[in-house]
Amino acid sequence: MAAWTKLPHRFNSTRNFVDARVKWVRDPYLDFAVEREKNLKQAISFKHQILSDPSESLPLSLASLLKPRLDLSTTASNFFRNYPSFFSLFQPSPGLPPRVKLTRQALSLHREESAIHTSQPHRSDAVCRLARLLMLTGSARLPIYVIERLKWDLGLPHNFMASLVIDFPDYFQVCEIEDPSTGRKELALEIVSWRKELAVSELERRALNDDGPSGNRTKRIAFPMVFPKGYELVKNVKDWVEEWQRLPYISPYENGFHLSPNSDQAEKWTVAVLHELLWLMVSKKTERDNLFCLGEYLGFGSTFKKALVHHPGIFYLSNKIRTQTVVLREAYRKDFLLEKHPLMGMRYRYIHLLNKTPKMRKPALGLAPRNKQHETAFANGVGRNLSFEGTHA
Repeated sequence: MAAWTKLPHRFNSTRNFVDARVKWVRDPYLDFAVEREKNLKQAISFKHQILSDPSESLPLSLASLLKPRLDLSTTASNFFRNYPSFFSLFQPSPGLPPRVKLTRQALSLHREESAIHTSQPHRSDAVCRLARLLMLTGSARLPIYVIERLKWDLGLPHNFMASLVIDFPDYFQVCEIEDPSTGRKELALEIVSWRKELAVSELERRALNDDGPSGNRTKRIAFPMVFPKGYELVKNVKDWVEEWQRLPYISPYENGFHLSPNSDQAEKWTVAVLHELLWLMVSKKTERDNLFCLGEYLGFGSTFKKALVHHPGIFYLSNKIRTQTVVLREAYRKDFLLEKHPLMGMRYRYIHLLNKTPKMRKPALGLAPRNKQHETAFANGVGRNLSFEGTHA
């Protein structure tokens, strides 16, 4: 098992971040990219619960017990009634308690999604994403509960241990570790052997493609920065960012913990780790608490939080859908996700079905298409192009 490579101390810049407050400005496009997925994860979680029952239905009383775990903002029965194109409430026979099942359209989408998860190209892609996640840690292992928090964003199947990991013993093995944050023994997943071909970050890959095979991976790679219209950095912060961008780029797959914790170079490495983590996500975003949980386990402590605050041109923090979500800015043009991924195409089709309502009925909770053109793009374009471009007035 190869550990992180320790880098030379010549990169150990000790200049600290300029003493200035970097303002946060709301980005309505990225907020919409987050908000349009309102209740999607909860609906998919209910879908898995329903299909796990042999009858492919669930007693309403049992579904109600899942409300705290799924962080529902309403009762389970109201949740199902809000999405009549996705869920169907029924009573098996007089005197029996009500149950919920999926509609024919929801079952059809589920079968299409399952076909993606079982396809060889997607399985290979999922294995590489998971392997890279493990290689971003110093020990090349993570507690399974941490991976569970990230599986949705990584594009892993719901039961990834049984349906994916077990089929790749040359990549992964289960072990037992002591969780440093709790001191308890936890089951963990570790990578069997270091895979050098995977230990290349997205930014390094771009630089190598630009420079050819002889490209220097320690060159001064700068992070792409995107600011909302009208956003201006104050001069001292702008000067600091320009100097900071010229510092050597340290790969997130190398160990930078020997750097002075408060140095600019250490912060550039931290940003590299965050950038690569978000790039591994199929939607290029994840809940802030997921990153903090992972960062706490990896030993970053509060440095993840500081990096997110210091670099609004790289990361955007959205406060939509009752949580905080970190979005990788460069991955979006307005609310349009630039990198096409089959699972994101499926998710947008799920969203369209969730918001599809019968005529003469009030719109369901969530975000419905805002006009006919938008509805056509949602229902048809997304399915073919595996991406979605929002339109804003």
